[in-house]
Amino acid sequence: MVDPRDRLIVALDVESLAQAEALLDRLHGVVSTFKVGTQLFTAAGPAAVELIQKRGGRVFLDLKYHDIPHAVAGAVREATRLRVAMLTLHASGGSAMLQAAATAAKMAAHEFNGPKPLCLAVTVLTSLDRGALHRELNVPLSVEAQVLDLARLAKAAGSDGSVASPQEIRALRMGLGREWVIVTPGVRPAGSAADDQARVATPEAALKAGANYLVVGRPITGAPDPQKAARVILEAMATA
Repeated sequence: MVDPRDRLIVALDVESLAQAEALLDRLHGVVSTFKVGTQLFTAAGPAAVELIQKRGGRVFLDLKYHDIPHAVAGAVREATRLRVAMLTLHASGGSAMLQAAATAAKMAAHEFNGPKPLCLAVTVLTSLDRGALHRELNVPLSVEAQVLDLARLAKAAGSDGSVASPQEIRALRMGLGREWVIVTPGVRPAGSAADDQARVATPEAALKAGANYLVVGRPITGAPDPQKAARVILEAMATA
């Protein structure tokens, strides 16, 4: 059985390196993997990644690369140089972009004699629902159908897994198999506010559905006692 501590990723969506460091201090020994997203990376750059690694943590670099294949390949190469464990890119960037990312990750891991990061495709953001998908993005499919289509595209292009809301986990697991890595945001403990997430579930429900990793931000980082909040979530995960 996989230890829940190896499956929980805490999102450090904060304004500064000092705030990130304070959270790392409070979560030391309880959480081992942390997400560095666009806010913290824009504020602090690679120093945020290095801060986590110097404390023995693993990094999920969630910058959602979406650009021409050459640009994305270059970004993935540099992320691999930083020895991040996982990174994200938009599946809607297309096959050529996804293939360039997968190839760059393998080549850079060899070049820098380090681990190859998991390349995770972002399909439909968890802040979107079917209405927004139809009205704003002109996508006639259901959210689940769009997620599956983009995930299949990503798998064929060499991606390792995808980021998916709790509502699409079962369909992804059935459609893409056991080896497909599923990282799930939009996880909220029972009784927590959904905030700006449209498709949410409890930690235990997400794991039972087939998620490999859970990303939790504000229910932990915004709690009066982040370590206690993390322990409560880990206890819930252990029951799955």
